Amino acid sequence: MQFLRIHWRSDPCYEYYGVDGSGCSILVYLSEREHFCPLLPMRSQLAVTPQVERTKNAPKAVIQTDFNPLYKLMSSRWGPAVTFMKSRIQRLSERWRKAAGKIQPREQAQQKSASKVLVYPGVLSDRVGEGFSSMVEKGGPLGELVQWADIITSIYLLGHRVKVIYSLAELQSLIGAPPGKGSCPLRAPLPYDLVYTDYHGLAQLHGLTRVSFEEYKCRFRVVDSFGTEPAFNHWEYANHHGYKTFWGSWNLQPQQYMTMFPHTPDNSFMGFVSEELNMTQRDELRAQKAPYMALVYGKQDYMWQGKEGYLETISKLMEIHGTVYHEPGQVPRIPSFIVNHGLLPQTELLQLLGKAKLFIGLGFPYEGPAPLEAIAHGCQFIQPRFLPPHNAQNNDFYRGKPTSREISSQHPYAEHFIGKPYVWTVDITNASEVLETIRAILQTEVEPYTPYEYSCEGMLERVNAYMTYQ
Repeated sequence: MQFLRIHWRSDPCYEYYGVDGSGCSILVYLSEREHFCPLLPMRSQLAVTPQVERTKNAPKAVIQTDFNPLYKLMSSRWGPAVTFMKSRIQRLSERWRKAAGKIQPREQAQQKSASKVLVYPGVLSDRVGEGFSSMVEKGGPLGELVQWADIITSIYLLGHRVKVIYSLAELQSLIGAPPGKGSCPLRAPLPYDLVYTDYHGLAQLHGLTRVSFEEYKCRFRVVDSFGTEPAFNHWEYANHHGYKTFWGSWNLQPQQYMTMFPHTPDNSFMGFVSEELNMTQRDELRAQKAPYMALVYGKQDYMWQGKEGYLETISKLMEIHGTVYHEPGQVPRIPSFIVNHGLLPQTELLQLLGKAKLFIGLGFPYEGPAPLEAIAHGCQFIQPRFLPPHNAQNNDFYRGKPTSREISSQHPYAEHFIGKPYVWTVDITNASEVLETIRAILQTEVEPYTPYEYSCEGMLERVNAYMTYQ
């Protein structure tokens, strides 16, 4: 009472809920909104908290195969990032339908209720996403968009009621946050069973729901590519033992963080779908493979710097191609012997992968989807070995991230879970080792390969398990 008498003007939400500085208005607020006090007798009939439809009363989740409602969720007015996600969903739609048909009998046997799911990719929000979205057309990171597109598709196909938004104002409206700085509770119970977001979105949610955050944080699922270890997640432990970072300390259950690759049992492996080929496409692929063609993994020229010797060694035995972005009239800073196609749409990039024998990793970007897509198109992947391993102490990229992982190569999953003959990890400063590896690759034939966990069926099974049991 004393606090609100003095500070009721500190946040517009108090006035929104009827506080005007008087003792009566404060008592009403504290009893009906924050529930610190019992209801006033004369208000007991008026103060009825709106009820939200519970999941147990919801319709049953039924496998959906009509993609048109899903396409409407992916409006192109939100820019090139959302357009990229929509085109990916359209491109994979037939594969998704077949996978959904395979798991449908199992789903019908479970007969679980459909959940109300809000998807808010904070990295694409109008508060954060303008810079990220502009990079999409300049060779910027697409791994997060691939994962978001596949998460949204999985939840939708499994029959849940999904809403996708990119606006902070719309987020505030949908979750029932009053205007202001988050000092007051939501207008009604959170109307969503689950909220899928990322670290940017989690921070925005906290800003809107500070008082209610603890009450509802069990419903949040954080898409977190590289993972968050418990030591960084636990606020008190992190502050007292030197694990405090910009991203961690949210005190969630560690399994609420959803990673791109299965590198830790603490978090939940969410993954994505690797674009693979059907049997007809595989037959066509065999006919068009160029046995001495290599394609470099790196769409921006800064990734190529310092790798000239490594690439020159490979060029002694193979013709090397690139897809490096450059502004009109400019020449990218790459070796002159590279055949550069410029930045390509995803369909043309996959066609190029279909022709190539080898996909060349430069050491960055770390742990993206592209090597798996290359392997699914019949390529072998060569990548740098990191000695010493990269971590938060010796690498700027990992510095500040809530993990103490030791990264042994550019793509540890591909190195340890796939391996030879698809994946070759080498010391790129050792020219003789690189040359010997290239000779071995040229003598090795591989079939297109997709790990089951990165297939549409595997992804649907995994998301279904999380939706059902977490």
